[in-house]
Amino acid sequence: MGSKWRKVKMALGSNLCVYVPPADGDVSPPHSERFSDAALLSPVPDQWSLGGSATIPRPWSPALRLSKSLSRSSKKCTICLTSMKRGEGQAIFTAECSHSFHFQCISSNVKHGNQICPICRAKWKEVPLQGSSNLNNPVMAVFRQFPPQQNSNRRITTTVFPANEPPVFNDDEPLDVQTPKATSHESDLQRVKMETYTEVPAVPRSTSVDDFTVLIHLKAPVSGVVNPGQSRGPRAPVDLVTVLDISGSMAGTKLALLKRAMGFVIQNLGPADRLAVIAFSSTARRLFPLRKMSGSGKQQALQAVNSLAANGGTNIAEGLSKGRKVMEDRREKNSVTSIILLSDGQDTYTLTAGSNSNFISGDQNQNRSNYQSLLPGSGTGIKIPVHTFGFGTDHDASLMHTVSEISGGTFSFIETESVIQDAFAQCIGGLLSVVVKGLQVIIETENPNIRLKSLKAGSYKNHLMPDRRSGIIDVGDLYADEERDFLVSVNIPKEKELTSSLFKVRCYYTDPFTKETVNLVTEEVTIKRPEKVGEENVVSIEVDRQRNRLQAAEAMVQARAAAEGGDLTRAVGALEECRRVLSGTVSARSGDRLCMALDAELKEMQERMASRHVYEASGRAYILSGLSSHSWQRATARGDSTDGSSLVRSYQTPSMAQMLTRSQANLVRPVAPKPR
Repeated sequence: MGSKWRKVKMALGSNLCVYVPPADGDVSPPHSERFSDAALLSPVPDQWSLGGSATIPRPWSPALRLSKSLSRSSKKCTICLTSMKRGEGQAIFTAECSHSFHFQCISSNVKHGNQICPICRAKWKEVPLQGSSNLNNPVMAVFRQFPPQQNSNRRITTTVFPANEPPVFNDDEPLDVQTPKATSHESDLQRVKMETYTEVPAVPRSTSVDDFTVLIHLKAPVSGVVNPGQSRGPRAPVDLVTVLDISGSMAGTKLALLKRAMGFVIQNLGPADRLAVIAFSSTARRLFPLRKMSGSGKQQALQAVNSLAANGGTNIAEGLSKGRKVMEDRREKNSVTSIILLSDGQDTYTLTAGSNSNFISGDQNQNRSNYQSLLPGSGTGIKIPVHTFGFGTDHDASLMHTVSEISGGTFSFIETESVIQDAFAQCIGGLLSVVVKGLQVIIETENPNIRLKSLKAGSYKNHLMPDRRSGIIDVGDLYADEERDFLVSVNIPKEKELTSSLFKVRCYYTDPFTKETVNLVTEEVTIKRPEKVGEENVVSIEVDRQRNRLQAAEAMVQARAAAEGGDLTRAVGALEECRRVLSGTVSARSGDRLCMALDAELKEMQERMASRHVYEASGRAYILSGLSSHSWQRATARGDSTDGSSLVRSYQTPSMAQMLTRSQANLVRPVAPKPR
């Protein structure tokens, strides 16, 4: 008797009550499927109530008897889409909202944390659970949520969400008022540098070229974080929203390492930076409003993160929607804004028309508009980058890559649990060093016989005017010391002069610290036009290197398309052919570091396509994170490649490297929250 009362107290302490078989049957759920840490064993009548009209005999009965009302029903189960007719031997669960489902189907759905009716979206108080997969001897039960017990002595660890969220997230902490002025010396140092390289130095006067390549190289000014909240020069404060997956699959080591990584992020934000924390599982809540990371702000943020507990399903759309709301509702805005999204699983919800509370899975091209509607600025055209992190082998890499791609962020593949903090560190190392906002590159020809053939800018938005006399590339933000390379293709007509002017390049952007517009001096691209060219007219290694990068990215696209179509042999062949072509280029023969890194990357991708299982587990995510890196020319975490390899260093800035080094050396440890 004492043992039974102990279990009764445990169940009441967890605010749950469950009906299970009577004690005289001495039947208990198998150890392989636990209902709850506080399951209550208590005597009940011979039949258990299943939320209304459905009843079910004791589990040891040879048959499951349906209620008269449901046995006559001929409608289909919404989950498995099969009929619920009389005599089919399946129990029926009817929820308090009156919608019915096969008990086995709905209990499987509930197991992932969904307590909302799939049809009318009503929130259930009674939750069906099944404790055995053995159809001959099922253990079925209904959990019911009761009001909190004031006198409970048992402490239950749950996710601490605010009791009530405001309808509008306009409770962000006010910004510091500052109008900094840069000196003329600082102004010279804080300017983007621009250089251009032609494919070859000269083209004979009597020769015309249909497709001639020019490289535009940009490099952001020098700055960078050296200590938390400090920098070598002034930097713009950041508004950062983290959207974190705390579904049941994150339990244990994953959640512990995520908390540690978030502690590292919090400790490295400066007092003018603002942070908000969103956690999502079956639904999403804002744990922490957008506020400055002062001493007290950091302590409260750490308390919010440390309160997280893993449970429920995976509703990525709800998390994104909540993050968008934080960004769009804020009263004041820092000039640098970003969202970090981490998830380790597939979205288990379905997006319905007119609703942003659920998500649709499937082909990323078909669902691009659905993803777009969930992102900040979708109605204003002002993008806020979402940097996504796919964790482990079960996440939806296509979804995460698409979200990052359409928002202007990057997609990182975290294959190993231990590198979560390093991946976050590399990302915020860049975000905390933004020195250029809204950079645009404008190309214009003056010679009426010269036309722009193409702009090769990766994922950056670009546009050629109808007359092909001008074009524009929207580069956006740059981190300190970050570089961008774009290839412009033009035609070259015959010429009588000694030189030809191909086009002019000009750039303008906003300094995020001073808010001033900076216009760079126009660069004119010219080429020599001698009678003849000699052996000195060699191909530029700078141009050849960028051609190789674009060619490798195209091979990745082709390989992924083949792999998704089920033809891994063709996918591996596309990568192998690209490696063969790259090995014969000028930059490869000169030992160019980027070319060597590209070859190593393509080889790694081939190995991750050894079988369908390997591709599904890691190959797809590895390729997509590579495409994200090359198309944005920005470092991403790939597998466990935050170890300083040549592949990572291709785009890693000094500020990223510094933050990554700090993470790996554990120079900054999370501070335990003060006791309340």
